[in-house]
Amino acid sequence: MRARSYLFTLYMEYLYPQNRAWVGDLIRWMELLEFSEPAVRAALSRSAKRGWIVPERVGRKAYYRLSARVAWQVQTVRSRLYSYGSPWDGRWRILVYAVPEAKRTVRDRFRNELVLLGFGTPTPGVWISPNASLEAAGNLIQFYGLEDYVELFQAERFSSTEPLRLIQKSFNLEEAQKRYRAFLAQPPGEPQSPEEAFVQLTGLIHEARKNLFLDPGLPPELTPPGFLGVQAKERFLERYTRLSTAANPLLEQQNAAAD
Repeated sequence: MRARSYLFTLYMEYLYPQNRAWVGDLIRWMELLEFSEPAVRAALSRSAKRGWIVPERVGRKAYYRLSARVAWQVQTVRSRLYSYGSPWDGRWRILVYAVPEAKRTVRDRFRNELVLLGFGTPTPGVWISPNASLEAAGNLIQFYGLEDYVELFQAERFSSTEPLRLIQKSFNLEEAQKRYRAFLAQPPGEPQSPEEAFVQLTGLIHEARKNLFLDPGLPPELTPPGFLGVQAKERFLERYTRLSTAANPLLEQQNAAAD
């Protein structure tokens, strides 16, 4: 699972928006991240069997393209990863569902992707967000064929419930705060080569992806006092810019090799 997860990170950062990679590049990049060639090929094979990637061949070269579904997930993650804390419009995005037990597998996948969009759940069957995309949520409902079981709407307020209390019930901000505190305490580190910069950059992005499942990128007025989300995002973007510049010679070399 770990190798497949890193493959997703590679596609999300280095192969967007083409969503297509030569196998040779994937192997070299993953070897820099300490994954062996057999492990990479096994991860690619498993991903292809699940329909996450689609094999292609051009001449004697083998490529893998993201499936339309995973490409949508990549776009969704990118839109959240590189932005944070936009002003709140005062509205809540609310989703209520009653999915029958016969559709349990679909329901579980649906819930996992709701988290990916930035929704949290204060109580079973109810999901909320102050800033998630209603269009993306609607697309998700249609993809899983749950139109008959899900209601999606916006509301100005939730009775007399305090917004911060609702947020704390819906999202694991304590764990997010713990991760942000550890991240901000890390020394910056200066890469000594494009390869080292690539490894640091990929690790930075990979760890930041995990935070999306804890913190939906809350507007500042909805965060607890002392919450480090905005500060951590600023530090992430600063390191991201610096490491991207340092890793660029390696990425240009890989692109040339694939042509």
